[in-house]
Amino acid sequence: MSRPPPSPPLNALRAFETFARHGGMTAAAAELCVTHGAVSRQVRALQEALGAPLVTGPRHRLVLTPTGAELAARLSTGFAAIHEAVAAARAGDHRSIEISCLGTLALKWLIPRLGTFLAAHPEIRVRLSESYAPVDFARDRFSGAIRILNPGTETPGAEVTPFLPQYQGAVAAPHVTPPGQSLDAFAALPRLHAATFPESWRVWSDLTDVALPPPAVEREFAHNHSMIEAAVAGMGVAIAPWAFVAPDIAAGRLVAPFGFALRPSQFAFLRPAGRKDPALDAFRDWLVAEGAVSPPPIPSTDPGV
Repeated sequence: MSRPPPSPPLNALRAFETFARHGGMTAAAAELCVTHGAVSRQVRALQEALGAPLVTGPRHRLVLTPTGAELAARLSTGFAAIHEAVAAARAGDHRSIEISCLGTLALKWLIPRLGTFLAAHPEIRVRLSESYAPVDFARDRFSGAIRILNPGTETPGAEVTPFLPQYQGAVAAPHVTPPGQSLDAFAALPRLHAATFPESWRVWSDLTDVALPPPAVEREFAHNHSMIEAAVAGMGVAIAPWAFVAPDIAAGRLVAPFGFALRPSQFAFLRPAGRKDPALDAFRDWLVAEGAVSPPPIPSTDPGV
């Protein structure tokens, strides 16, 4: 029986996977702490060893061939498994997972509840990282992610578990929208929005059938948590998810004169499809349970507005 050909060197496979994930030699070289030329030589050597073209195009604008793309996807899965196995060995009896999460949801909803998960699963260590970017488990190195998903959103390579409905409402400091305020007075207030969701006012208007004139003043903030703090400070009115503002409303820092409207989008947990991991199973099930008992939105605080 003839022997199969030897596998290419691991360094060449690693260099190619890193190049494919970053889409460039320079970024790959930075991650691997080698020179641009070293990565290029490894990729070239891998092509020669396999006898198949993996990249094509001009030298400074190389792209993956179909064969290269398929190989890169499989290598990313394999290297991710190696990374997790090494991390598990270092942790001993503990299993560490990294969850990528929307920053405001982490601050306002996830972290206040996380202690119950850690108490129930002392063998699991949870690291949180902040991101709003689309999830790509062939590229990303975190274990799972929490994102807002709209109906029909494509999530290739991911298993998706919705765990919390999304409600949105107009919120402001109590002195900014006092009881009995007219709709004209409300419409004249500065409108706040986050750069991550600039269409928030249009979406809210469509959901609630509240027709508003063009804003007199608009104020943009980089993220929802900054926008919410600006609303607390009395800088205007913001459109925000109930999950982001529930603690501030409960504390009396914000009011919601129109209540909250249900959106078709949901908060969902994403994990690599087909990858078995009891720690991620436990975290997913905990999210679903917490979502089921999360308090519903308050009704309108001033139906006459």
